[in-house]
Amino acid sequence: MTRIAGIDLQDNWKVGYALTKIRGLGWSLSKRVLNDAKIDSKKRVSELTSDDISKIGIELEKYQIEGDLIRLVRENIQRLQVIGSYRGLRHQRGLPSRGQRTRTNARTKRGKRKTVGAFKKEVLSKMSVAAKDVKAK
Repeated sequence: MTRIAGIDLQDNWKVGYALTKIRGLGWSLSKRVLNDAKIDSKKRVSELTSDDISKIGIELEKYQIEGDLIRLVRENIQRLQVIGSYRGLRHQRGLPSRGQRTRTNARTKRGKRKTVGAFKKEVLSKMSVAAKDVKAK
């Protein structure tokens, strides 16, 4: 395994794909980094020399990736919350902040569905009987 920017990259991956595993690097930026470093994107990670790895590392220093990127995003969200903007409020409440509907979707943000107030009579009667048994004891 090769370590670039604090991420372990598997030896059997192609370099172009392997760089996309670094947070903040997508396909287009990965290709640009490899072109600037003059490395073939079809090479496997195991075929890289230490010189190639250092070239990639130097190219990656030009971009905000991994910890720097995470810190920047966290600071931006914190700033929105401090100034009391609508987007900051949505972030605080864990709801979508870019105008998506929440009546039916937004399950990723809101979590698993919770039924509220819709019980059948059978369930209610069982619950009341169980509660009476507990009070009797």
